[in-house]
Amino acid sequence: MKRFTIITAGGIGKRMRSEIPKQFLLLRDLPILMHSIKRFYAFDNQMKIILSLPSDYFDYWNNLCHQYHFEIAHKLVSGGETRFRSIKNALDMITEEGVVAVHDGVRPLVSPETIKRTFETAEKKGNSAASCDIVYSLRKISGKSNIAVDRNLFKEIQTPQTFHVKDLQESYKVDFRDDFTDDASVFEAAGHKIHLVKGNKENIKITSPEDILIAEALLNRIG
Repeated sequence: MKRFTIITAGGIGKRMRSEIPKQFLLLRDLPILMHSIKRFYAFDNQMKIILSLPSDYFDYWNNLCHQYHFEIAHKLVSGGETRFRSIKNALDMITEEGVVAVHDGVRPLVSPETIKRTFETAEKKGNSAASCDIVYSLRKISGKSNIAVDRNLFKEIQTPQTFHVKDLQESYKVDFRDDFTDDASVFEAAGHKIHLVKGNKENIKITSPEDILIAEALLNRIG
């Protein structure tokens, strides 16, 4: 099957307290977004990569690619007002059958093993979503009180989330809903069962200045 990856990087990073959107900030001398793209290219240098960015930042990104001699082939697509619309725009660019992974551009430490598991499972079973065990205690808020819950009943969901192209395109032929928090939730709403695969704990989503410090430490350890 042909393989595609949609890297979504439409956020402006308000929690980062930076004038520059978080996906463009440096992580060990390279913009975060470039690390994310490199992970998928290293896994399969033949797959087609689609990058969803706010159109206002197309020139900025192209200048970064020139500055850092970033030559991995990819197509740009304009991100929408929501993540949902950004993914829908990217899916419209795929006209061939195959398997497509959707990945957050600010998860630069996804492992090759995680990428491999999501693609292989999706190719066999139709879809997959990277996940990790919950290692801390959880409590559920109920009105003005709260109760302990069994953490073994829950998983931390990451990206990539990977699907047969036509099935995901069909799933996105709906109007946006507030409970569409990721691609798996859109796919599930269309009547599909989600297959979870093992992710990697280093695959953090960078949303705050502290996360960059953590990612730098992890990158120094795992390479």
